[in-house]
Amino acid sequence: MSVRERIDRFGDPALALALTAGIELEAWFDSPQGMTVRGGQIALALVAVGVTLPLGWRRRAPLAVLIAALVAFAAALALITHARGTPLSALIAFGVAFYSVGAHAESRRAIAGGSLGLAAVAAIDYLGGGVFQSVGGVRPGTWLILALCWQAGREVRRKRLELSGLRAHAAALEQDREEKARLAAAQERARIARELHDVVAHSVSVMVVQAQAADRVLEGEEPAARELLGSIETTGRQALSELRRLLGLLRRFEGADLAPQPSLRHIEGLVAQMRDAGLPVDLVVQGEELRLSPGLDLSAYRIVQEGLTNALKHAGRARARVVVRYAPGEIQLEVADDGRGDGDGGGAGQGLVGMRERVAMYGGELESGPADGGGYVLRARLPVGADA
Repeated sequence: MSVRERIDRFGDPALALALTAGIELEAWFDSPQGMTVRGGQIALALVAVGVTLPLGWRRRAPLAVLIAALVAFAAALALITHARGTPLSALIAFGVAFYSVGAHAESRRAIAGGSLGLAAVAAIDYLGGGVFQSVGGVRPGTWLILALCWQAGREVRRKRLELSGLRAHAAALEQDREEKARLAAAQERARIARELHDVVAHSVSVMVVQAQAADRVLEGEEPAARELLGSIETTGRQALSELRRLLGLLRRFEGADLAPQPSLRHIEGLVAQMRDAGLPVDLVVQGEELRLSPGLDLSAYRIVQEGLTNALKHAGRARARVVVRYAPGEIQLEVADDGRGDGDGGGAGQGLVGMRERVAMYGGELESGPADGGGYVLRARLPVGADA
């Protein structure tokens, strides 16, 4: 249990017991000279408990606590004759009760309770012959203090509600951000699937054509082989049909892109486009070029494209550098700039979401963030292995 929870749980009962002990001590040992009590001192002590003890429930039932304190105080005054002044513990208890009404009661109930409470205090003070003359001997002084306690409670409640509203708004914004990130990821997956469809459909089409050609070459020979080739051709056509259905589903909400899919062979053209757009770019290709599958080649190109697009958007007046490094069993990509480096390094943008999806699809790694010495850097590693 945290300190705040302990205070909320045990603070009010402790305050009520402390004030009860104080008012009992004042009732027994600090009575004004000449005070007489109808029913005896024990009766006064019992009635005085009603002023302070209900404060243990001040958060749960603030209006009931204030009413109980006022009723008990009026009953105590009915027992006392020939006495002026109010015990300090009773004054503190009333201040806490008025504060609690302002801080923990709903607006209309708080206003009604505070107004009626002050009116009751004024009536008790008037009928009791000035029992609240405790602040400079001026009767309205205590009334003002109680009103200020109520107003302080209202202010605390307002701040608490504002803070609660800000927290709820922050939680809603966080939920909205997560929802947008999930939507962006879904859109990127759909886009990747559309791109890969063209790659896979082309490969299957080639397989079907090759099966047909092999069947013609073996015409009249090897019946078993021809039967197997026929089965391959049939399966390939069925796969193409299913791929077309899948593509139709993916493109239902977006127009189809019929342009040829790019690859790393077009990287120089991409760099030239960025230069024409105002971003100076240096291109470095290292290592012996590997044979990449069409899907991996396309993903590598898109990662470089998105990295340069981010640099163009966010780096300002900067220079970029693209490194394509062919290493044993993998291809390494790096896009760096020396600009302000205030791009979306947190990964909430749709571009970085798409890059992460592409890298994850091939079991690679992606890093992005501020570069040493300024600027921004994006690094991706894509295993080639089974795709070579």
